[in-house]
Parts: sequence; C-alpha cells; structure tokens
Amino acid sequence: MIPVHPEYIVDEKQNRKSIILPLVEWERIVEELEELDDIRAYDEAKSGTQDAIPFGLAVREIREGCDS
Repeated sequence: MIPVHPEYIVDEKQNRKSIILPLVEWERIVEELEELDDIRAYDEAKSGTQDAIPFGLAVREIREGCDS
C-alpha cells in the first residue's frame, strides 16, 4: 500500500469534494497504476489463443509495416 497524506477540499456543508496530494505521492500512484496496466496487458496476452509465428516472420512483418 502506498502511504498517502491527503488534504480534503470541502463544500459549505463540509462534504468532501476534492483531494490534494503531495506531488511525490501522486507520481508514485501514477507509476503504480502504469505498472498494473502493464501487468494486466501481459496477463491478457498470455491468456489469449494467439498462434505463435516464427521470429524471422515477425521481424519481416514489422519491417514491412514500417515501410508503409
């Protein structure tokens, strides 16, 4: 768990409306979310039923795609 030190912005009835975080904490949260997104993409790719293709063919397809 990432430790956070939020400050709250409240309305006239003291209902919380927004949060202010120190920039360092926010940047750490963003890094963690990006890592989680990468993990989910990896898990999804690993669970797919995609057929493997030879490495040379993959490289050729990538190169041909870049020439377009």
